[in-house]
Amino acid sequence: MRKIADSTVRRLSLYLRFLEEFEGQGIETISSGALAGRGGTTSAQVRKDLSFFGSFGKRGLGYSVPELVQALRQILGLTRHYRVALIGAGKIGSALVQNRGFRRRGFDFVAIFDRDPAKVGQELGGVRVEDVRQLEASLGRNPADIAVLVTPPEEAQSVADRLVHLGIKSILNFAPLQLAVPADVTVKTVNLALELEALAYHLANPT
Repeated sequence: MRKIADSTVRRLSLYLRFLEEFEGQGIETISSGALAGRGGTTSAQVRKDLSFFGSFGKRGLGYSVPELVQALRQILGLTRHYRVALIGAGKIGSALVQNRGFRRRGFDFVAIFDRDPAKVGQELGGVRVEDVRQLEASLGRNPADIAVLVTPPEEAQSVADRLVHLGIKSILNFAPLQLAVPADVTVKTVNLALELEALAYHLANPT
């Protein structure tokens, strides 16, 4: 399969959420135009995004909502559960672990690490916080598929290096810096400052 742009994958995730809403409302079929309108894009973009993965829907009839939901879950890899390790049990990390929506989407937090002795031994979302010095031993016994990195910037790269050494190929990074990782490791960085600046721009430049 050809390489798919991250922007396309993000739109597929949005389409899936909208379709699940439609499904919950008992809607059986939906047009590309209706799906585009819900997602703030165009019907041509919807059709193009879906065409990367096959043929869906019928001209004049639209898409079967249940069938497209199932197809998008398969495409996005959401037909299985993923084991997630959290490094950094501060306010952001705690909020992530206790968000029940992640488990419903198939992301199970199975390990939490922190360097703060006051946090080690506590439970978050039913998972005991471990000392980050035990990272290798703990994940060596119980490997994770994905790591969520919520550490101070000065610690992020060294922790990422340890995760890579453990064989973790997917990292969600909340530290405001670009991590250096091998080509076969995928890193997605959530930069809250950039998002706030984008909102500030729209406030300063109303349309």
